[in-house]
Amino acid sequence: MVRFWACLITPARIFATGATPRLSGVQIKAPMFLDTDGTLMPSIDKPFTHILKPAGTSGFEALPAIEWQSMELGRAAGFIVPAIALVVMPDGMPPALVVERFDIRTSDDDRLRLALEDMASLLGVRPEDKYTGTMERIAGALRSLSTDADTDLLQLLKRALFAWLIADGDMHLKNMAVLKIAEPGSGNFSTVRMAPLYDAVTTRVFPNMKHDHLALKITGKDERLKRADFKRFASTAGIPAVAADRAMDELLGALADGLDNLALPPLIDGSVGADRAANMREIVRERLSTFL
Repeated sequence: MVRFWACLITPARIFATGATPRLSGVQIKAPMFLDTDGTLMPSIDKPFTHILKPAGTSGFEALPAIEWQSMELGRAAGFIVPAIALVVMPDGMPPALVVERFDIRTSDDDRLRLALEDMASLLGVRPEDKYTGTMERIAGALRSLSTDADTDLLQLLKRALFAWLIADGDMHLKNMAVLKIAEPGSGNFSTVRMAPLYDAVTTRVFPNMKHDHLALKITGKDERLKRADFKRFASTAGIPAVAADRAMDELLGALADGLDNLALPPLIDGSVGADRAANMREIVRERLSTFL
């Protein structure tokens, strides 16, 4: 059962105080705390447990709805995805998206130390150059750093394929990361693995982005990708052909099933973003049907 919360404070009021933590990125993101009784409030004097992502303007009012669909399709496709929900906003604003953080401790008893490092940092690329680089460079970095490189490289292959199938033109170097975990008292990270899926969104449904390409090239291409391109990437990354084919087939089947069984929350169905959300689903259906 999906639970919906209401945010009774506008982003402008949240950021009116210097005590509010700031988050990077172009999209407005507000740090929030979700109490055990379901109250969502700014994390000014509270733990920073959730991220609030309000709707945009000038044609981007549906951004939270599109991201909700993208993330839920990612969950259906088999990715680890943080808990998310659409929330009611005040003053007639479109619904916002709330995302639970996955890079923090889960309880007062949790003594693990976690560090999230995005691919821009991992590759030594400046944040402003986050759209440069290639999937091959990321694969090379994962091969030498991950504590389960074979699994993470398959995950990277699937992430690239998923981005193509949902027409996500914003999967840049800062929208992928590794999550490093250290045990209490340890001076080293015990695990370094691909982080859960985050910030996935179909971009082609927004103004002036109808022909948006992938943010990062794979086998030298960012458009008109076919199965052969992903197989070439797998070969370059050192992924066995049989494993690559199996992983792609699993993702294609799971995504198709997820699309057929996607249950839209009331805050999408009938909202200002309903048409763009329907357009997104058609894009995904078309790409699934023509992927060879």
